[in-house]
Amino acid sequence: MRDEKQYMIDSLKRGESWRMFRIISEFVDGFDELTDVYPAVSIFGSARVPPGDPVYEKTERIAELLAQRGYAVITGGGGGVMEAANKGAASVGGRSVGLNIELPMEQKPNTFANMKFSFRYFFVRKVMFIKYAQAYVIMPGGFGTLDEVSEALTLIQTRKIKPFPVIMVGSEFWAPLVDWFKNTLLEQKMISKEDLDIFRVMDDPEEVVREICRVVVI
Repeated sequence: MRDEKQYMIDSLKRGESWRMFRIISEFVDGFDELTDVYPAVSIFGSARVPPGDPVYEKTERIAELLAQRGYAVITGGGGGVMEAANKGAASVGGRSVGLNIELPMEQKPNTFANMKFSFRYFFVRKVMFIKYAQAYVIMPGGFGTLDEVSEALTLIQTRKIKPFPVIMVGSEFWAPLVDWFKNTLLEQKMISKEDLDIFRVMDDPEEVVREICRVVVI
């Protein structure tokens, strides 16, 4: 029994060591390939939004306007909002970057990213989103979208990264969350009043792009 237990421990150690090499490899590949992607805007949102949906069309328009002004567009490389953003950027000859994640369901690379990368580990991929973006555009989405916006807000709040525009698009969609920030988190002193200035909520694609251009000057 003891020999079997020790064998399992040794096997686990060997597996973890190789996993570290795979993680390092993903970081190295990402850093090498994305260094020249500047300036860039990361766009997040649901993978479940179909073509023709107002959110899809608005995302496509925002990405198109950003690309026309010289910004690369970075997405998670999948369908829905990610596809719309990559499509919008590619349609005007812009840099359209897709950082795909290997998942057993849902996530398949879209055909519109003209720079494609695949990641096994979520946390490596998330570093790439933050490291190479000068702004975040947050479209309506689910848990993954909330994860990305929460991380950006936390890193800016704790001053682990320099502040940059975090724009949540869709006032009706985001209103309940913003109200919770104000009426629960702020009221119970879980955040400070100035933390509410980290992000902005907008609806109009032209307004979104104007705000990014105002802050992130090329």
